[in-house]
Amino acid sequence: MWGKFALASLIDFDDVQRSQACPHLKPNKILPAKSEVLMPIQPLSSYLLPICLLIGSNVFMTTAWYWHLRYKEVPLISVIFVSWGLAFVEYCLAVPANRFGSAVFSPAQLKTIQEVITLLVFAIFSVLYLKNLLTWGQAFGFLLIATGAFFVFQVPR
Repeated sequence: MWGKFALASLIDFDDVQRSQACPHLKPNKILPAKSEVLMPIQPLSSYLLPICLLIGSNVFMTTAWYWHLRYKEVPLISVIFVSWGLAFVEYCLAVPANRFGSAVFSPAQLKTIQEVITLLVFAIFSVLYLKNLLTWGQAFGFLLIATGAFFVFQVPR
């Protein structure tokens, strides 16, 4: 159902007949103007979408790399195949994140965003899933990396 609305928002319907745009609907009825078409899902901003995709991709990659540390009895070959499956999902999110992000961020900025997200996701994963508290030294090291990220964004694109 929502797919019809998403499709409808991509087409300018001022003069398009329903039979041409959506053959499954009754023919010869003019669709409403583009501004009147219901769009239930608002797209994310061009700055926010790549960041959200990178967060999702990092959740999957961190899980792919570290989930098995709690299950050392699982054979290594099984761990590898499960991790490959998780990494596939990660790539399905990371590649579009970088493609879309390149429209508004430089490659260095994209990489920096990804690294900061990786550290945050890892810190949360380490505490919640691995039950491994971060030390002050690790927190300070992460802070230094985040400080470096600040300087990356100070240079004009």
